[in-house]
Amino acid sequence: MGFARTCSVALVGVEGVVVEVQADLEPGVAAFTLVGLPDKSLVESRDRVRAAVVNSGGEWPQRKLTVGLSPASVPKGGSGFDLAVACAVLGAAERVDPRQIADLMMIGELGLDGRVRPVRGVLPAVLAASEAGYRQVVVPEQTAAEAALVPGVSVLGVRSLRQLIAVLTDAPVPAEEEPQELGRPDSMLAGLTVPGAGMGTVVAAVPGAGAGRPDLADVAGQRAARTALEVAAAGGHHLFLSGPPGAGKTMLAERLPGLLPPLTQQEALEVTAVHSVAGVLPPGQPLVQTPPYCAPHHSATMAALVGGGNGLPRPGAVSLAHRGVLFLDEAPEFSGKALDALRQPLESGHVVVARSAGMMRMPARFLLMLAANPCPCGRHGLLGDVCECSPATVRRYQSRLSGPLLDRVDLRVRVEAVSRTELTGGHAGAESSESVAARVQEARERSAARLLDTPWRLNSEVPGHELRTRWQPVPGALREAERDMERGLLTARGLDRVLRVAWTVADLAGHDRPMAPDIAQALQLRTGISRGVPVAAGEH
Repeated sequence: MGFARTCSVALVGVEGVVVEVQADLEPGVAAFTLVGLPDKSLVESRDRVRAAVVNSGGEWPQRKLTVGLSPASVPKGGSGFDLAVACAVLGAAERVDPRQIADLMMIGELGLDGRVRPVRGVLPAVLAASEAGYRQVVVPEQTAAEAALVPGVSVLGVRSLRQLIAVLTDAPVPAEEEPQELGRPDSMLAGLTVPGAGMGTVVAAVPGAGAGRPDLADVAGQRAARTALEVAAAGGHHLFLSGPPGAGKTMLAERLPGLLPPLTQQEALEVTAVHSVAGVLPPGQPLVQTPPYCAPHHSATMAALVGGGNGLPRPGAVSLAHRGVLFLDEAPEFSGKALDALRQPLESGHVVVARSAGMMRMPARFLLMLAANPCPCGRHGLLGDVCECSPATVRRYQSRLSGPLLDRVDLRVRVEAVSRTELTGGHAGAESSESVAARVQEARERSAARLLDTPWRLNSEVPGHELRTRWQPVPGALREAERDMERGLLTARGLDRVLRVAWTVADLAGHDRPMAPDIAQALQLRTGISRGVPVAAGEH
């Protein structure tokens, strides 16, 4: 009778649960039983592990073998348990010392020839192992750089089961062939990405970090929309742009990530963990350091936006855009249910998805940017053009964006068609993303100093009660906003959001507290009604 145990990690969404892999050998008819709530891909590991052990020069024990995955109540799936199962079996058969593997965390899939293949979600798995007190992990060589991002953890990257056995038995480590021939793609990396999962998701460029990067200086005209973009980036405020086709709404959205500061180390780990689980982490880029930009097509389902799928839910667009920008172009064309599902993550910064197989909580603190045409044909309200839509059609089209959703959007700007003079006159006076990003960084530093001892990071996160009691504007500055609330132009939530935007405008202008012009500009950016203030942020 032999017994051995080692450890691996089960991923529930983007959170890891440490799983103890136990192997028990008893006299009896040779059989291999796997227990502990495994899914189909994990059940198939019995054949993969047996072939990998034999083809790695080991002898498969001809006794009754039971492998248990504990805790048994947690659903387990994927092929990442193969390496731990193989080593637990070898420990029970005394091919390796059971004490050598008891405190090891192992993550990796085994090929039939014994090669160790990479799997998705290595970073959140190693983070869970570190939090549970494990300090040594074994991962496939291709994901060793990703695992090494976790501080305080010793990472061993292996190419094959033979190499791992040699390390555990203090034998000479065999030299394995290179994973690919020169000039050919590495087939071992195929398991790290889900085909099509990364469509519409790109990592934004650092402002000024090379030619060809989207730059705000490329946008002709649109001074009010550029100001709204700057305010949105500085305070983390959601933005809605409405205007005719070809006015530059998509161009502006693509340049918004370039105005955001680079991710902090903690934020980069959060974003990388989500992308690793979703299978959209670019090979050779173990750490995402710039804010992500996710732009799903308007045919996306609710599960594609907020997360879901068969079995345990997978991250959706709101999680892929965590700490970055979620851009919904042609927003009224999205499903109403899908759009209304955004209301909860917009408020809480995370999304909770419940399925029959389990419940999952995923991070979703993103900057939402909506864009829409004024009507289905896009010509409603244009001078010198004829709109073919009836008034009822226009109202029905515009009402597809529900009031509760728009009430959570701080900035609403009308984007006018670009004139011939603006388009052909050059962009000599247009500011670059680099100069705007510098002002955004300074404004964020001011707000960070003010919110230093609080749980909030950005003006958009501060509750309205705190803004009304703890950080009040200059006396009398709210008079115009209060009149708008009495006339029904603002809800209570809308007034709080005007205060948040006013603080961001004040930070951009270098004011200690929001003054009447700051409140007026915040009202103008939210209601679209001119208040007689300059459209450029900070110009009073």
